Amino acid sequence: QVQLVESGGGSVQAGGSLRLSCRNSGDTYRSYCKGWFRQAPGKEREGVASIGSDGTTSYADSVKGRFTISRDNGDDTLYLQMNNLSPEDTAMYYCAAAGCLAYDCSPGSWCYDIRVTEFGYWGQGTQVIVAS
Repeated sequence: QVQLVESGGGSVQAGGSLRLSCRNSGDTYRSYCKGWFRQAPGKEREGVASIGSDGTTSYADSVKGRFTISRDNGDDTLYLQMNNLSPEDTAMYYCAAAGCLAYDCSPGSWCYDIRVTEFGYWGQGTQVIVAS
């Protein structure tokens, strides 16, 4: 069983940076594809970035060039470095995981498309607020 716990959210001014972390305190023996998602008030949850077990990454167009997803397999922690934040980035941010094999996050895959419905394990979320 995967148990994900996010941290690192907070309030920043537009143009600022935050780094989110997501640690898995549960099962670490399987390989997982992981992703970051966000949900703003009144909006649907959307995919932000994903990373495969082989390190392949994918980003939503709205965050390309500003956000970087990475993972430390040693302590099974997922990160999201967010730079040049704008008020439109204000949302609750969630990390998620799904069992996968190598190359399961290749272009055209559910992981590469960062599909919300394909990720079965979720953290509780961390709030990000960007003031203008």
